[in-house]
Amino acid sequence: MGLKDKASRIDFASLPGMNPAPAGDHRPPKTAPGAMMAYAADQKSEILQQNESLRNKAARVDEVQGRLDDALQDLAQWQGAKATRLIDPQRIARSRFANRHELNFSGPGFEQLKAEIRDAGGNVQPIKVRALASGESPGGYELVFGHRRHQACLQLGLPVLAVVDNLDDRALFVEMDRENRGRKDLSAWEQGMMYRRALAEGLFPSNRKLAEATGVDLGAVGKALALAGLPDEVIKAFASPLDLQFRWAKPLNDALAADAAGLRARAAAMRTARGPRTARQVFEHLLGRGMVGVEPFNPPPPVVLKVAGKRVATAQAGPAGAVTISIDPGALPAKRLPGLVALIEAFLASDGSDSSR
Repeated sequence: MGLKDKASRIDFASLPGMNPAPAGDHRPPKTAPGAMMAYAADQKSEILQQNESLRNKAARVDEVQGRLDDALQDLAQWQGAKATRLIDPQRIARSRFANRHELNFSGPGFEQLKAEIRDAGGNVQPIKVRALASGESPGGYELVFGHRRHQACLQLGLPVLAVVDNLDDRALFVEMDRENRGRKDLSAWEQGMMYRRALAEGLFPSNRKLAEATGVDLGAVGKALALAGLPDEVIKAFASPLDLQFRWAKPLNDALAADAAGLRARAAAMRTARGPRTARQVFEHLLGRGMVGVEPFNPPPPVVLKVAGKRVATAQAGPAGAVTISIDPGALPAKRLPGLVALIEAFLASDGSDSSR
């Protein structure tokens, strides 16, 4: 058969590519190479789509990271800060270490503070408290510092703005002391009473350790404690214990050591003396230096009592007719004390007509 005859028998319509599929017809190619090329094209398209998706996700991650970095920078500005809250002042109790005398909650200064808090609708500067244990007062707080602001809000019926902190007893004491001393209106006597309680509670083993913890000069701690240790009669001789000054601690304690009976008697006389007097005048009188409107007292020398030439007692006259008799140790057996009391009672009951005998 010739070439012409063979060509006439070929079905060109059945040859690949000679009869293209209509639009929209995605039938897979019938040859292996074509199928592989179609598969490769599909894979490439899928990879491109995945890359685009990854780029979009990366962009979103960068955006979120940027926001997070900004938030962390803002947060760093508040590092160490403590949030404040409004608390009913009736839920706040004073600490046993409280160093504010009741006189701090009266007078022109306190009334001015109350007016400022009332006009502002509350205390602008927060106080500090710590939460009490559930067994002490459920939902209650203990005052660390801000006693006057707390009392003002309590009297005004306003909630008090407070910072709540977690402190142990020693940290509470140190913060209370430093904050009040920083305000420069805490009296020497109040500081002494506070230091005295802290030592009695065992917060510090010595004056020196207390001074180191609070940052107070050791000498100032000693003077404050000396004032707080004065007899009640001496403290009450002043119009207010807040009037006592650091520099008076040594003279008053020296007077107490040299003549306790005389100091107490002069203090008693001051309590009954009439007329206005300054704290300085009271101090001078307690030392026996006289005071305006009060007769100065110059104590006579003590009278020494002797038995068989040996000293057994002394008698000391004081102001306002006070007399103190001190019997030396061992001079009076305990079993003879009732007899001495009877003799003194009989002597004082007499009219003194037989005093020469």
